[in-house]
Amino acid sequence: MPTFVDQTKIEVQAGKGGDGMVAFRHEKYVPNGGPAGGDGGRGGSIIFVADSGLRTLMDFRYRRKFKADSGENGRIKSQYGRAAKDLYLKVPVGTTVYDFNTGELIGDLVKNKQELVVAHGGRGGRGNIHFANSVNTAPEIAENGEPGEDRVLRLELKMLADVGLVGFPSVGKSTLLSVVTKAKPKIAAYSFTTLTPNLGMVILPDGRDFSMADLPGLIEGASQGVGLGIQFLRHIERTKVILHLVSMDPNNGREAIEDYKTIRKELASYTEDLSQKRELIVATQMDIPGSEEKFEEFKKALKEENIDEPVYAISSVTHKGVDKLMQDTASLVEEVEKQKAEEEPKLVVQETKEYKYKAPKKNEFTVEKVGEHEFVVTGEGLERLVQMTNLDHQDGIMLLARKLKNLGVDDALRNKGAVDGDDVAIGDFNFEFVQ
Repeated sequence: MPTFVDQTKIEVQAGKGGDGMVAFRHEKYVPNGGPAGGDGGRGGSIIFVADSGLRTLMDFRYRRKFKADSGENGRIKSQYGRAAKDLYLKVPVGTTVYDFNTGELIGDLVKNKQELVVAHGGRGGRGNIHFANSVNTAPEIAENGEPGEDRVLRLELKMLADVGLVGFPSVGKSTLLSVVTKAKPKIAAYSFTTLTPNLGMVILPDGRDFSMADLPGLIEGASQGVGLGIQFLRHIERTKVILHLVSMDPNNGREAIEDYKTIRKELASYTEDLSQKRELIVATQMDIPGSEEKFEEFKKALKEENIDEPVYAISSVTHKGVDKLMQDTASLVEEVEKQKAEEEPKLVVQETKEYKYKAPKKNEFTVEKVGEHEFVVTGEGLERLVQMTNLDHQDGIMLLARKLKNLGVDDALRNKGAVDGDDVAIGDFNFEFVQ
């Protein structure tokens, strides 16, 4: 089956969690008010939703960065901050999501309304109500909200062709495709013609679009496996609409009606009766001298065969009749889709949330000496710990110092040769090393 691979690169940034609050109770009859700072709200996640109404990743071509809202900060009187709303982004069914930097497959969206969390919102920081103990009954400690995930993604969409171009070799399939889409098929007058399908998107001025495939040229006996026949017929099985192209070139030595009947016979002879597919008959190469006479003969012959279908006369060279053909093709694709939707039983798709998130290990870090008296400590979990520590209060600074010591950061710095007064950086946080 011909597929159209459409891909794009985007950045998604989930919302940061709200900061926890440092606050104390000040009530008339409570002389020694305890801590009353609430937790911050959760940051918004970014969630892809498969939408069967979309066909391309065009919406992501003009906007490359998506950011969810941050959670609300904690409040006084032990009130929690509000969680931010998740950001839902619609993608076509069939979209595969990869991490751009690692190439890791994050998930496949294969069903309508299926959901995939691609960036997880940060959790809210804890307020000082959580840090009171028997030693420190009025702690000035609160956590900052956890940063939301920031990821660069590659979206890939493999689409099946909505419309297949059929007809004898050299009837103008590749030429028509190159005129109405941005596809660049190799065009040549060979009897074997296209070996593999070319595929492109037709985008109409009214906003409608559909994918169109130029399929390998068909010869008599295709349904028995002659030439490229079986390959061709396999490709056409799942197209919604057939554009049956018949050449009006008076010099090709063939009868137009015989060409048409031969192709129809091959479609009907295949294991699955492909002749039942909806088709539009298209008379091509109408710019060649003598084509008008052959066209009239073809229409007359169709009537004699009791085929009372409209015939579209086009020239891909002069573009005559092409716009009308594309408009009517789009309408027929919509009609077939609507009919198919009515025939299928109404399935209730349970919303699924998939998420491959590995929490960083806080005890993994490296220490690097970058100058005579300068050190840099790196580690995803460690940097996150620093980001989530509220350093506006002395209690918070002391808490971080204890955590760093317990994680072995002090010992690691000492082993690397750090002495009193040396500068140490962890992310954006800088401090002076003290033994």
